[in-house]
Amino acid sequence: MINGWAGRKLSDAPKNGIDEARLEAGRLLFARECKFVLGAVSLSALPVTDLPEVAFAGRSNVGKSSLLNALTGRKSLARASNTPGRTRELNFFNLDERLMLVDLPGYGYARTSRITVEKWTALTRAYLKGRASLARCFLLIDSRHGIKPIDLEIMDEFDEAAVVYQIVLTKVDKIKQAERARTIAKTQKIIVKRPAAHPEVLVVSSLKGDGIALLRAHIASLACNEVHKSEESKE
Repeated sequence: MINGWAGRKLSDAPKNGIDEARLEAGRLLFARECKFVLGAVSLSALPVTDLPEVAFAGRSNVGKSSLLNALTGRKSLARASNTPGRTRELNFFNLDERLMLVDLPGYGYARTSRITVEKWTALTRAYLKGRASLARCFLLIDSRHGIKPIDLEIMDEFDEAAVVYQIVLTKVDKIKQAERARTIAKTQKIIVKRPAAHPEVLVVSSLKGDGIALLRAHIASLACNEVHKSEESKE
């Protein structure tokens, strides 16, 4: 069953984007304090919170850390490793006591892709199935390569867990406009019959800033309207 947080969407958004008020709401939210809470390596280590959570998933070299840093306007909020696939924790960040950002472990690096997926799914599958506060997961796909079989496996996990997920094509500054349009069309064709997939495909460039404001607006629509002290922050 898809939880209540996940049902919130920008249903009244114009076709070619969203209104200025929502873009501004996204800008203001991400201008606020964002602090690292903890890195969880087991379910028992997950933070106790009733804040809505937005998770980020993707292959190990898809640019998750760069995107989180671009969203928050910080250079080192999420540490980018020189060795993709190194992180094996669920990293939680508290954004203005209104939303929790969750950086999920990367998957599918190099020769150990199968092992990596198995390690990724062990903790992450349990998190996805048992986290009522999870509002949405943004699945990052490298726009240069498109959706790969290993991404389809992760999408199967989301569909099975009934977790709403939205595709974000990264590194769009590295491809031409025509190729971008083709990649978006191919991606939409893949997700159209997937039960938990959000229908809108987003495109971003952490380097150039393309699409960051729109992604912020989507995320802000899932946040609490007011500062909401979580159990962790009360202690």
